[in-house]
Amino acid sequence: MPTEQTTKAYRGMERPAIDAAYNNSAAVKDSPEHLEDWRRRSDETRARPTARLDLPYGPKANNRIDFFPTATPGAPLFVFIHGGYWHRNTKEIFAFVADGATAKGVNVATVGYTLAPDAGLTEIVAEISQSIDVLIDSAADLGFDAASVVVGGWSAGGHLAALTADHPGVSGVFSISGIFDLTPIALSYINDALDLTPEEVAGLSPLFNLPNRKIPHRLFVGGGELPELQRQSTVYAEALNRQGIPAALETVPGLNHFTIVNELAAEGGSLLSGLLRLVDQVASKPAP
Repeated sequence: MPTEQTTKAYRGMERPAIDAAYNNSAAVKDSPEHLEDWRRRSDETRARPTARLDLPYGPKANNRIDFFPTATPGAPLFVFIHGGYWHRNTKEIFAFVADGATAKGVNVATVGYTLAPDAGLTEIVAEISQSIDVLIDSAADLGFDAASVVVGGWSAGGHLAALTADHPGVSGVFSISGIFDLTPIALSYINDALDLTPEEVAGLSPLFNLPNRKIPHRLFVGGGELPELQRQSTVYAEALNRQGIPAALETVPGLNHFTIVNELAAEGGSLLSGLLRLVDQVASKPAP
């Protein structure tokens, strides 16, 4: 359970310091250029003739999935959840992450979800679980191995991916620069959109709710990221391992909160290599 949540400070930081410690966009001055590059590349990925776009999993506008098949029938599936501190961005911007994995024999699905403040975090987490239910139910139609499903995400998506570890259809978790303790988020500018309750901080922080299933986790964070982002991944990996849950953390030198995502799409990228190792580890092995 959280022990440091107060209305004033977290780890000795007051609100302005907490804001700065979690403001990735301010820390990476060219972040708008990265987002624009991702949009351009993703438009090309979504234009593939094999792509199956906007598959519905629920009634709301963002309850949609884009599916990018690999050439091999019955291959594993990587589910990617986008970031944006739960209130920004859409799945359409992140289709490019499928480029690396599909070229290496892994299907990719990118998942949309209702953004805050139109949905609270409890609802967003429920939507992600529902999207996985629908994907697994659709495995025969989409042509992937329902017993080999890795769920991953970046930033806020890394948080949402971590919370899927107890879903019976998930075989592995792949988190990039994730948030695992919501305590500082509730004390920061990010909470202006989220409006987290104390119950959500306690119940939806992966650090305070370690999974019961001992499926493998791979965590990545950039060596050039904000110290708090690096610390969150370190603390979470250590907690998983203490619980007997296999978790490997890699800090990639020189990469910031945005450049690290490119490593998932790039041929020979460190994150793509890590994903492929995790997929090989879980492929066709029933999750506990």
